Amino acid sequence: MPSNLRKRTGDFALRIIKLYSALPMRGAGGVLGPQLLKSGTSVGAHYREACRAKSNADFVSKIEGALQELDETTYWLELIGNANLIPPKRLEALCDEAGQLTAIFVTIVKKVKSRNRR
Repeated sequence: MPSNLRKRTGDFALRIIKLYSALPMRGAGGVLGPQLLKSGTSVGAHYREACRAKSNADFVSKIEGALQELDETTYWLELIGNANLIPPKRLEALCDEAGQLTAIFVTIVKKVKSRNRR
């Protein structure tokens, strides 16, 4: 498992917090912002829980929870950009990191599941 995932998921959460702080808290921003904040900061929490899993099945379940949160975060980021609450260009790096984390977690789940089949 990549050793820097703890830091990356923490940094991702901090970037989400900063983005949340930049959103207008009226109208759509007041609705989308809290959704983004919750899902974006939950990724690291799920990863940390996975690191303390009691079994491979528990580990996979917790990593899949992180994947669900990443997918939801990506959805909120897309809505925020499409609604022009934040310029879409400013969201690109965060969307890219969400995509990279998703790819890493998917790979981890596949490896654990394939190991369990053997």
